Amino acid sequence: MKKALILAVFVLFAAFGGGVAEAKGQTVSGSIGNGTVARGGSARGTIVLNIPAHLHVNSNKPASQYAIPTTVRLTATGATVTGVTYPRGKNRKFQFSPDLINVYEGTVRFPFTVRVPANYRGRTITVKAAVRYQACTDEVCYPPKTQNVTLTARVR
Repeated sequence: MKKALILAVFVLFAAFGGGVAEAKGQTVSGSIGNGTVARGGSARGTIVLNIPAHLHVNSNKPASQYAIPTTVRLTATGATVTGVTYPRGKNRKFQFSPDLINVYEGTVRFPFTVRVPANYRGRTITVKAAVRYQACTDEVCYPPKTQNVTLTARVR
């Protein structure tokens, strides 16, 4: 119980700043297929989160009630977006937690599917992604951050 209380205080301290600097270096990018989608068809898209070597982020299912999960929210104009897939993370042990925490490291890809209706009249589609994550070192977690990226594809 005492360890859980210490962990909760630590996570709250990190989540609300507590004088801790912001983690930097993570980038979010993405693509839709080869840049084109057929009317009435679908294409695979990918959101890419690049995490610097000295950091990790909690996975979508970190296996700790105190860890903030990574999420990808997608919205589209002129198309329907479905099926964001969250990859498996790696179980790691850290000084600040008695439990294993499932994390992402390095380059992480989140595939999804985009469908364009057959009656769509536009020349392009736009998919907006909001990637929310909590970056951590082996000793401290930084406040959660959301990065946005806009993807476009030509409709043929």
